[in-house]
Amino acid sequence: MVEVGTGVIKEYGMAIIREIRKRHPTLPLVADMKICDAGRYEAAQALDAGADYVTVMAFASLSTIREAHREAMRRQKHVMIDLLGMTDRNKIDDIAAIGCTHFCLHLGKDEQMTGVQAGRHLLEPVKHLGNIQISLAGGINERMIHDVLQWPIHQLIIGSAITRSENPKAAAKRLKQLCQIV
Repeated sequence: MVEVGTGVIKEYGMAIIREIRKRHPTLPLVADMKICDAGRYEAAQALDAGADYVTVMAFASLSTIREAHREAMRRQKHVMIDLLGMTDRNKIDDIAAIGCTHFCLHLGKDEQMTGVQAGRHLLEPVKHLGNIQISLAGGINERMIHDVLQWPIHQLIIGSAITRSENPKAAAKRLKQLCQIV
């Protein structure tokens, strides 16, 4: 699974999603749209461009989340609910009740800059839910791979450990190997 980050989408628009889809027709593709309004419209943009998943912010209204989810389901695709800053279990339960099954535990860049690291505390808002897929994003690096792979997660979203390295291709290869060892 490959994520097209929010910054990349803001800079290049849907064209970057179309280009990646054209070059990699079978690659599972996440468009990190961070949808917080106009759920149906924004989900349709990314899904029509070739994304398999679009991210929707958990703090968005339930109607926005519902509309994005409906649009994804109509296309046999998915929404991934981004839990950045979300700790309200009641809201998360309401989102799950809509039918959303993909949740992303997300530690934001600004939090990371203050020294906060991804930890098991991120699991608290969703650990009571059954039958969901959990992704983890934010500050994942080689030093922590072994620990986070012990968590009940299904996907790691690794960005800066690759993009900020001197040799991104080598870093991606190393991280992939570390994930397969555990």
